[in-house]
Amino acid sequence: MDGKTSSNSSTAYRRANLKIAPGAVVCEESILKGDISIGAKTIIHPRACILAEAGPIIIGEGNIIEEMATITNRLPPNVPEPTTVPVQIIGNYNVFETDCTCESYKVGDNNILEAKAHVGREIELTNGCVIGAGCSLTEQETVPENTIVYGSQCHRREMNDKPYPQIGQLDFLLKVLPNYHHFRKSNVNPKSGGPI
Repeated sequence: MDGKTSSNSSTAYRRANLKIAPGAVVCEESILKGDISIGAKTIIHPRACILAEAGPIIIGEGNIIEEMATITNRLPPNVPEPTTVPVQIIGNYNVFETDCTCESYKVGDNNILEAKAHVGREIELTNGCVIGAGCSLTEQETVPENTIVYGSQCHRREMNDKPYPQIGQLDFLLKVLPNYHHFRKSNVNPKSGGPI
């Protein structure tokens, strides 16, 4: 095999393949690289960064990804490429606040990553979790539902009530952002789920 044909499937998922569902607001100034699917009513602010380097990223409905937030699917340095392509799945109605980083392969619904929070690859966020400002989770674990991680020592407690989706903020941003920013047009047929 020559150098051109010996590369494995990694080349396939590094190509740009952006799918934007109808109703999503994806600002032109956002940085989107790789195989990315964006669900309806998801908002991606200017300068948000989504990097699908090691495999696809699937983002559900109603997520808010703020300025300088980074969602990335990549392998750490000096790790051999896996035999299967890792897919990163982000659920519905999550909020990724300014300058947070999410590398988790599985994020459930109604989670909030506050400003400068970091969630590593080996973390699974279930539903209704809040990762406080500046908190960093890197050791392998599944964070139980309705957990709040807070403070410089990443203390934890369970919320009494389940958090509500940020519907008010979402509706406001869906109305306002298109008035001030250029955005990428939907390219997914709502009936078939395929390209328009």
